[in-house]
Amino acid sequence: MRYHSTRDAALTASAGEAILRGLAPDGGLYVPESLPAVGDDTLARWRGLAYPALAAEILALFLTDYDPAFLREAAAAAYGAAFGGKAGLVEKVHEGLYALELWHGPTCAFKDYALQLMPRLLVQAKAMLHRTETTRILVATSGDTGKAALAGYADLPGIDIAVFYPDAGTSEIQRLQMATQRGENVAVYAVKGNFDDAQTGVKRVFADADAAAELEARGIRLSSANSINWGRLVPQIVYYFHAYFRMAERGAVAWGEPVDVCVPTGNFGDILAGWYAKKMGLPLGRLLCASNKNNVLSDFISTGTYDARRRFYKTASPSMDILISSNLERLLYHACGDTARVAGWLAELGADGCYTVDGDTLAAIRADFACGWADDAAAAAELRARFEADGYLADPHTAVALRVAARQKGAAPMLVLSTASPCKFPRDVLAALGAVPPDSDFDAMAALERLTGTQAPPSLAALRKAPVRFAGSIDPAAIRAAALR
Repeated sequence: MRYHSTRDAALTASAGEAILRGLAPDGGLYVPESLPAVGDDTLARWRGLAYPALAAEILALFLTDYDPAFLREAAAAAYGAAFGGKAGLVEKVHEGLYALELWHGPTCAFKDYALQLMPRLLVQAKAMLHRTETTRILVATSGDTGKAALAGYADLPGIDIAVFYPDAGTSEIQRLQMATQRGENVAVYAVKGNFDDAQTGVKRVFADADAAAELEARGIRLSSANSINWGRLVPQIVYYFHAYFRMAERGAVAWGEPVDVCVPTGNFGDILAGWYAKKMGLPLGRLLCASNKNNVLSDFISTGTYDARRRFYKTASPSMDILISSNLERLLYHACGDTARVAGWLAELGADGCYTVDGDTLAAIRADFACGWADDAAAAAELRARFEADGYLADPHTAVALRVAARQKGAAPMLVLSTASPCKFPRDVLAALGAVPPDSDFDAMAALERLTGTQAPPSLAALRKAPVRFAGSIDPAAIRAAALR
């Protein structure tokens, strides 16, 4: 299978090349030239597979230049012990409502599904393409991607990684997960500003020909671990299939009938993976895009106008505090099929902070996507309601999706993606439950354990005593210099 840029179909790459490059040369995102169709017989065969085996089957449809034996080995290594037997875990919240808990991996967030696998894909791509230079991974993160990428790439030979996150824009637990990261090939920078400042700065480095030339002269080439990289997105398709099979297995949905999905959404990669699964043939119904108060995506799906010229809010769901949702570019291409139009819309966004799609493109998007949003108060109320009524404890991001799902529940069963451990945001979860949270996240974590009877993941509790390696902050203008260090 070949891939091409969302902005120029003539810029093509193999799967390995797309993963190694991250962005296309014109700044566009790589998309597959076609989507594999999965028929009823294949779905029936897949439904009994364990998560690693299912992952290998789906990956092989997209990563056709990789040896299937390598994909089986990589999937088994990525989704085995690191997830403690809970890869793709589906839990019942109440009748008709289920949660796909994606936070049982090593960094307690859904990003582990991609970033336990993607480093293996990148290293193998370098071997297949006979590339011997150092690969420098640049990552802009609103919280969870940074730690998951650092954990996946730490101390891998031939790779170094720099992570940029918004200063005071993550939870304290998220910050410490990054600031305490071990590894000789890692660097972490707090950026004065919000996630969009960090992401824009990183994208500018990728588009900077002088920076690329300087690095290449030193034997370094850039790549990305953000969901702009196809290697981040394709592993996320797998858990939609796995979740549907588990729901059918327990009688939550009749085989072949649709399941609606509600996804807490920031950079639009997680929900887009669900769209790919649906287009491949998985019986998914509505894809509900759940936003927090930074509801630029909800407004876009409602109106067809993407307007980032708005106030930015810091919320209790910081991984969704995003105004420029990069993966939407892929959906724009799939909806209109015209790279020139996509390039034009993105140019308008860069110049004016706003663009409006045509009616046919919006109708194509609305055929699969619905939307809603919840502010902190509404999400906190939903978090408390689900715990008190159902005994289900959610983090603030999942609570946003639970509230949107509650408002838009239809006849079909609803699957909400639970994207992070509640213990990553213990003060906000405690407050939502009506308790007065301590000032310390770690004291709050202990209080949350006592109040709810849950146990904090050991990797989070251990952060209390972990030495901080990366402190201080930089201005957005200094991202280029950091990337060229």
